[in-house]
Amino acid sequence: MAGGGGEYLRQFVEETAWYNEIFLSHVVPGDWWRALPHPLQSWLRNGLGGYLIYFACGFLWCFVIYYWKRHAYIPKVDADSIPTIEAMKKQIIVASKAMPLYCALPTLSEYMVENGWTQCYVNISEVGWPMYLVYLALYLIFVEFGIYWMHRELHDIKPLYKYLHTYHHIYNKENTLSPFAGLAFHPLDGILQAIPHVFALYLIPTHFRTHIALLFIEAVWTTNIHDCIHGKVWPVMGAGYHTIHHTTYRHNYGHYTVWMDWMFGTLREPEDILKKD
Repeated sequence: MAGGGGEYLRQFVEETAWYNEIFLSHVVPGDWWRALPHPLQSWLRNGLGGYLIYFACGFLWCFVIYYWKRHAYIPKVDADSIPTIEAMKKQIIVASKAMPLYCALPTLSEYMVENGWTQCYVNISEVGWPMYLVYLALYLIFVEFGIYWMHRELHDIKPLYKYLHTYHHIYNKENTLSPFAGLAFHPLDGILQAIPHVFALYLIPTHFRTHIALLFIEAVWTTNIHDCIHGKVWPVMGAGYHTIHHTTYRHNYGHYTVWMDWMFGTLREPEDILKKD
């Protein structure tokens, strides 16, 4: 594990340096970035990677659901639910301004790991595949629990909602929600909702590369749950559930699954809405 000593910790530094070399050498013109301190290189890589994932997922998903497969996903009677170009532009601006601060979080988590402050390990062989899967399950449960309660408190604690979370909840109708709304948060709001990923590293032995991948999967996931299309894959907290959250404000705070909302009495099924209609 990470507390094993300097030689062991150097493997984490070498891994993040390799990420920086592979990504930045192909994306950033010139070699000026090589003169930056290692943490700044990592922040630059995380930031540019965040923009790349956000725009690639956003534009691809918009193309699929609003153009290529429009008739499959959006019936003619619901054509007015397609978000306007203006709404998507505003979401892109909000997310783009926040991205440099969002990406301070994975940079911080990498710094913590490189300095041996966490329970991270380098290779799956150190614990074996059965324990890797056990630890991964514990990690995901912890993150699901943490994000649920962080999200819920961002609603229940009025100053947090007023000054932070309300920036995201101006998108409260189907014709204002789009894949680009997924990262359209106040920067501190976005960081608070992702921070359970970092807290988990102190408590649960975590494969470092898996942790990095899961942080960036967040950007893909939030794109998916803001497209208003109900995937109907239980127990996944898909867009059908999350659209209800944006319209009622008091339900479906969960992240990946419906289980936390079910356990704590805040679950509302998309089918219940359809029955009322």
